[in-house]
Amino acid sequence: MSDLTSFIRATVDAGRCLLSAPDDEPTKGSRQASTKLLVPIRSLGDNHRSRIAMHLLSLNEQDRYLRFGYAAQDLQIEKYVGQLDFERDEIFGIYNRRLQLIAVAHLAMSLCEETARCAEFGVSVLASARGRGLGARLFERAALSASNAGVELMFIHALSENAAMLSIARKAGARVERDGSESEAYLKLQTPSFDTHMAEIIGEQVAQFDYQVKLQAKQFWDFLSELQAVRRATKDDQRIDGS
Repeated sequence: MSDLTSFIRATVDAGRCLLSAPDDEPTKGSRQASTKLLVPIRSLGDNHRSRIAMHLLSLNEQDRYLRFGYAAQDLQIEKYVGQLDFERDEIFGIYNRRLQLIAVAHLAMSLCEETARCAEFGVSVLASARGRGLGARLFERAALSASNAGVELMFIHALSENAAMLSIARKAGARVERDGSESEAYLKLQTPSFDTHMAEIIGEQVAQFDYQVKLQAKQFWDFLSELQAVRRATKDDQRIDGS
């Protein structure tokens, strides 16, 4: 895992510049370095279920195959989303400025008593948002939350051809074992501390603030669009009356 002291510092710096730094617009100087270290990741609840479904349903056939290990159909995805347990598990998401979920991670806690301190990680990122390290950030966020919840081992079950997912695991220090077409990655988590708990709290606060800023901006632009539509309609009516 990354240095949590740096993570906390990056989180605070990112919170300071959220209002002045749009999603894809780099900032200058030290702020640019800080925001590269942090992506606002929000914990998702039951009220986000429909957006999670929309995100997964927008994945193409190959992406569905890599995410679920089979070519999941719409009904299977809808069933999966409907069975998500937001009380037991952790679901994380990254929103863009249009409040579209561009990346979603599922940290599933073990249901077996023998593996009570284990959790499984799964992630999906829209094709349009690839190449920005979002999967790795979600992995880091999930590992932090799992550690604070007392989880000792986080694992990934993935197809061996899912090079991106296995690369994220290896870079995080996980041990990867391949068995034909499938692979397992295991990451032993660090013991929780004051720093890990503070990093999770601050990160969630920044993500909540980021979401509210994006929500207000979207509402403002939606209002302007509606106003412009009314003006165009009024002008069209005036032309008709004057003709």
